[in-house]
Amino acid sequence: MRWALVKVALAVTTMVVVAFAVPLGLVVKEMASDRAYGGAERQAAALGPVLAITTDRTQLERALASAETGPGGRIGIHVPAAGKGGNPAEIGARRAAPADVAAAIRLGRASIAQVSGGTSLLQPTAVASGIAVVEVYVPDDALTNGVATSWAVLAGVGLALVIGSVAVADRLGTRMVRPAERLSAAAHDLGRGDLGVRVQEDGPKELRSAASAFNSMADQVVQLLAHERELAADLSHRLRTPLTVLRLNAASLGDGPAAEQTRAAVEQLEREVDQIIRTARAQREHTVQVAAAAGCDAAEVIRERMDFWSALAEDEGRTARVAGVDRPVRVPVARPDLAAALDAMLGNVFRHTPEGTAFAVDVHNADDAVIVLVSDAGAGIADPAAALRRGHGGGGDGSTGLGLDIVRQLAEATGGDVRIGRSVLGGTEIRVWLALDGRRPHPGARRGHRLRRRIGGGAFGRRGRRAARGAVSGAGS
Repeated sequence: MRWALVKVALAVTTMVVVAFAVPLGLVVKEMASDRAYGGAERQAAALGPVLAITTDRTQLERALASAETGPGGRIGIHVPAAGKGGNPAEIGARRAAPADVAAAIRLGRASIAQVSGGTSLLQPTAVASGIAVVEVYVPDDALTNGVATSWAVLAGVGLALVIGSVAVADRLGTRMVRPAERLSAAAHDLGRGDLGVRVQEDGPKELRSAASAFNSMADQVVQLLAHERELAADLSHRLRTPLTVLRLNAASLGDGPAAEQTRAAVEQLEREVDQIIRTARAQREHTVQVAAAAGCDAAEVIRERMDFWSALAEDEGRTARVAGVDRPVRVPVARPDLAAALDAMLGNVFRHTPEGTAFAVDVHNADDAVIVLVSDAGAGIADPAAALRRGHGGGGDGSTGLGLDIVRQLAEATGGDVRIGRSVLGGTEIRVWLALDGRRPHPGARRGHRLRRRIGGGAFGRRGRRAARGAVSGAGS
């Protein structure tokens, strides 16, 4: 595709340059010729008044010398004889053939005659004795003066346009081709069984959409495989009970070939079931690791969980706001883990702040990390360090303190951290730093922006609201 775009740009630009440069070159050549003949006509016209007054040779030679420009020797005058017995006068440089001079007199207007080394402009002028002809020599180099330079400039401009268009087409092609190549490579890797492969969502809008669809498809494949393996493991465990009954019954069959064959078959079946369970368990662990390595879209998870919590917030008169989730934000954590951590933080807000307290969730996508800020307008946490320690609650109400510990472990698994501070709403701000490259964040790292937008709460029935309240009770800090 990249080379196709370059070839198209090269062909189109070349045709445009040729379409404009060739006519311009011909116009430049014509203008140079007109300029040369225009100068010759002015020189011939300068001698017209003198010929109208006198045909004296001395005076004409003087006038011709004053009309000469440049190197000189380019103007000649053909004066007819003064009477029947007189001879015609020839003054100055004369190059045109007598036949060409006679043709100019007969036509009565200016004409051009070919001479050696160029052309001569023949300008007839009426005098007392007849018609005189002023001859101005125009050399060939005067007809093409400046044409070569103009053509070189046009060729340079055309070449620059072609090179520029090719360079722009190459950059545009690269911008389009590289995301497509990454998408193709990721599709091949996924086909070979690499479930952790994901595509960076960049490039044109269509390719970004395709990359997002590919990532969603890969997430669905991981989830489907996990469900399939869970089903296999569950089915295998369900077979344990009838297998136990069969083994007991086989043991009570006594001796004999049939009894031995039955017991051997039951033992073989039990070994196969054990092998299925071990395989399903190992594959399930591998699927969980792949899901964590592949990561998830934090913006999508936050929108989903905020839709859930906003229903309870509406019941309690809380203002819920969220910002930074209008575009995909991938983080290197599993989707269930991020959802659990977010539920723990939002559950703390509902558990430890009175009804009507506003809260907000901000997402800031930096180059090396994704920052999730959960803020509220409550009273704040008196001892942030104790709140982050496992087994120490921050609310003094018997909470286990496991909620924030889950959040801390999630952040530290990526090389990030969790910090508690004062929010712009006046209460607590929990900042979760999820590193994208495994590096520890700088202590003085700038926090994310605080532009938020209000979201509407979903309509839950009584049963849904009771379930939400139950989730709050189980997510204490």
